[in-house]
Amino acid sequence: MITSKRLAAGVCALLAAVTAGLALPAPASAGEPTGEDAPKVDLVLDVSGSMRTRDIDGGSRMAAAKQAFNEVLDATPEEVRLGIRTLGADYPGDDQKKGCQDTAQLYPVGPLDRTDAKTAVATLAPTGWTPIGPALLKAAGDLDGGTGSKRIVLISDGEDTCAPLDPCEVAREIAAKGIGLTIDTLGLVPNSTMRQQLSCIAEATGGTYTSVEHAEELSDKVNQLVDRAADPVVTPVATAGADACAKAPALKSGLYTDRAESGQRRWYRVDVEPGQELRASVSVAADRAVRPSYGVLLRAVTAHGREIVRGEAAGDGRTDVISTGLRYPKAESDDEDAADEGAAEAVCLQVSHSFSAASGVKTTPGLPLELTVDVVDGPGDASDVASFGLGRGWWLLGALVLAGFLAGLVWGWISRWRVAVWRTN
Repeated sequence: MITSKRLAAGVCALLAAVTAGLALPAPASAGEPTGEDAPKVDLVLDVSGSMRTRDIDGGSRMAAAKQAFNEVLDATPEEVRLGIRTLGADYPGDDQKKGCQDTAQLYPVGPLDRTDAKTAVATLAPTGWTPIGPALLKAAGDLDGGTGSKRIVLISDGEDTCAPLDPCEVAREIAAKGIGLTIDTLGLVPNSTMRQQLSCIAEATGGTYTSVEHAEELSDKVNQLVDRAADPVVTPVATAGADACAKAPALKSGLYTDRAESGQRRWYRVDVEPGQELRASVSVAADRAVRPSYGVLLRAVTAHGREIVRGEAAGDGRTDVISTGLRYPKAESDDEDAADEGAAEAVCLQVSHSFSAASGVKTTPGLPLELTVDVVDGPGDASDVASFGLGRGWWLLGALVLAGFLAGLVWGWISRWRVAVWRTN
């Protein structure tokens, strides 16, 4: 049974996704798309001995990775230049020096021949060490050249075994080169040490970290990251939210980054003209070990403190990123909080979250947040957006319910008639 609570939760999740997806290309002052060359992606796969472990849906970690790669290769957009690099795939011995050089380009970054790439993946067998740092350095070289987006997707089931070459420092070194390369990391059945290391690698280049415990999750996430590489490159603009609405920085449409500590309120201001619609979304990422059960809140408030609309979401430790969004259409008529009739309204956005660091983990700096702001020509009357932000879609829903009800009556009548005929015969 669909309760009102479940319906509201589902609609809020839909609204957050729609809000994030509706963002238009940002102006030059905030997140301008750049790059004309083909996007490049290097999938870096851990093939160390621990990948034999059978704890993903009853199969080995290696089997889950191969399945994911086959699905990703089938779905890779034509415009993406994709390559595959391995680590720990060839040297089975105990010599750490040799083991830490064990990284190879399995399939070169370039136009994708799906059959050749799948054949290469099929030959892999879990073998040796986990030289994450050296593999990242080589992968950065694989992606060298061109002005399109560059993305490394690292899939590993353990922390680096080649210290003192710290993979976190390697990622920071790559970021310092200013080559616009993003590293996303996926941890297979992670422990706390591995989670911390992979999170640090991703954070250094503005990437994402995701924990994976099921084969389907792995396929979906890698597909998502490869697809993201084909999107226009958008550079987020760093901003610093204020501790009060009156001091909030003015934002235009665009993509912004900031940091916020647990329970800290960050304020931003957006001017909305009559007849325009404000669409905003926020994502907060856990770049360190946190306690389960957390939430994020995004509020739109007038300059006089009256709440207009809010978006909120909660998590339970099964994801490392949490997002929510909201929409606010400003009517053509003047608002009670606007200074002059027909004037732009200053809308303040308040962001807060309830992530809390695990014991012994630093709380500063705050967790990274990404704020999307979009002001578009919208409906001239707030009534154009109905309850839950679904607009006139409720009319369609009502029509479908009515049609289903009538169809049920007709079918019931036919069934009763057929039974009556059968009995008379």
